[in-house]
Parts: sequence; C-alpha cells; structure tokens
Amino acid sequence: MKRSAGLLLFHHTDDGLEVLLGHMGGPFFARRDAGAWSIPKGEYQPDESVWAAARREFEEELGLPPPDGEALALGEVRQTNGKIVTAWAIEADLDPATIAPGTFRMEWPPRSGQLQEFPELDRVAWFGLDRARTVIVKAQAAFLDRLAEHSP
Repeated sequence: MKRSAGLLLFHHTDDGLEVLLGHMGGPFFARRDAGAWSIPKGEYQPDESVWAAARREFEEELGLPPPDGEALALGEVRQTNGKIVTAWAIEADLDPATIAPGTFRMEWPPRSGQLQEFPELDRVAWFGLDRARTVIVKAQAAFLDRLAEHSP
C-alpha cells in the first residue's frame, strides 16, 4: 500500500480562511479542474519519518522550503486509488508566483517510446474553503473539514 505525506498551508483573509492547493502537472490533468488539485504531498518509504517526508515533498513539489510554524495534525485519508495520505496544516503566506516546481518524467504520448518531462504541479493557488472543496481530490476534502474545525 502506498503512503504519501504533505503540508496544507492556510491563512486568514478578510474573506475568511484560504488554503494553498497545487494543480497536478502532466497530460492527464491538463484540462481538468475538479479533482485535479491537491495538497503538496508525495510518497515516502516505511523507514522514513512521515513528518520529514511531508516537509521534503513540499520542497520538491514547490521548489521552496517548507514554512516554519506550529503544525496542526490533520490525520489520514484513504484516496480512491488506495493510497493513504497523512497531512499537517501550517499557517503561512506564500506567493504562488514564487514556486519553482519539481518535475517528473513519463512516456508521452502513451506507447510512443518518448520520455517527456512535466512539472509535479503546474500551478498553485489560494482557495476559500468552499471553492477548494470543488477542486481538491475528493478524499482530501476531509483535510479541509478538519482544518475548519480547528481554525478560529
């Protein structure tokens, strides 16, 4: 069973609580919005600290060091693909224009024998909770609910 760990940044605005989500890169998600946004996260090995993995994956996906600050444990969710995701929330500001996303390689088009490079996340944006619920990977919406329960 695959496991991932990630960090969900949040901040308060005059319009309420906002979260930072990333749009998954690559050709499968290029034209999708609903279900194509995620917290910055990635897989880790069984012998790796989950917290350390969440911080490492944040930096790999956004190209920026993870922010310091008090981390709120958001627990785990199981996505429809069976992957278990563990997340923490940290209050921080981040300008989406400053990201320098990591990349991955895959064969594209399928069965072409050609490897192409794609960004892990092709864009990031701040979303109010209602809008975030409409675009985030379905199982990860539980993280938004858990954050809302603990945020003033």
